[in-house]
Amino acid sequence: MNDKPLVAVTGASGYIALHVIAELRRRGYPVRASLRTMARADGVRAALAGQGGDDAALDFVAADLLADHGWDELAAGCRYLHHVASPVPLLEPKDEDELVRPAREGALRVLGAAAAAGVERVVMTSSVAAVNQGLYEDRPYTEDDWSVAADDIGGYAKSKTLAERAAWDFIGALEGERRMELTTINPSMVLGPLLDPDGSASVEVVRKLLAREIPGCPRLGFSLVDVRDVAAAHVAAMTAPAAAGRHYICSCSFLWMAEIAQHLADAGHRVPTRKLPDWLVRRLALFDPVVRRVVPELGRQTAFDCARIRGELDWRPRPLSETVAATARSLKSFGVVE
Repeated sequence: MNDKPLVAVTGASGYIALHVIAELRRRGYPVRASLRTMARADGVRAALAGQGGDDAALDFVAADLLADHGWDELAAGCRYLHHVASPVPLLEPKDEDELVRPAREGALRVLGAAAAAGVERVVMTSSVAAVNQGLYEDRPYTEDDWSVAADDIGGYAKSKTLAERAAWDFIGALEGERRMELTTINPSMVLGPLLDPDGSASVEVVRKLLAREIPGCPRLGFSLVDVRDVAAAHVAAMTAPAAAGRHYICSCSFLWMAEIAQHLADAGHRVPTRKLPDWLVRRLALFDPVVRRVVPELGRQTAFDCARIRGELDWRPRPLSETVAATARSLKSFGVVE
């Protein structure tokens, strides 16, 4: 008989959330997950088929980050809750509130429902976008750093920063029986295998290389982490005594785009590997809004100190060569690229 407690997960159809649910089910936890529409339920079940944990229960509740309905039903009877749902755009919207409102208001709705239901601990997916944006300092960033929530950091970074700040303020104001624990996981750019073809904006760099939509590799780089390691961090943080009241930077290491391309080439994929000069990238940005978004990052290398997550959660990420190859295989297996 399975004596594992019921665990809630928000945003079940999302890239990270699917892997969190898969990891929970492999460990025998029954899961109740939220979807914006129940029409996605069959697709989520199909995505999780073959991921293990078939004996663990899985059911769904309809809930939207911008509406109150459904969150109490999601949290009822759960000991733990993973709040993963949050908008991740391919392009920055013209109105930042398209990201800020669902991220911040959604976090507060979920936390309110969790507190009312007596949830013991919430693990919330944040981002390094809440750590280093607007700082531009030449040093590894740590959990002591917070992004400056100014307009020039972009709507996504602002949404993650304000949502996490609001979550910690909410937890700090709880009293008596409503008190519960919060842990946040702050991943860098997430790559790794897709479990369904909808994918994620974060795998776009690999997709563009595989589709040969760019003539070469701009002088861009990314701090990266495997989605499977992000999921493992969530599940470890759910029960680790040391994780209560902590937030964890979750990043493996930094790769230049040319290094990502080389990993793909080494795995047998035909991709552009030549390096593009900065002036050419700026010209391409005139025609491609995705390229335009990253022009300010040309030549910039960031570093994050992950000593806390490695030490307190015994977190050991897999090599990024494996991550990049797995991303490519899944994109091809789903027919996203040929």
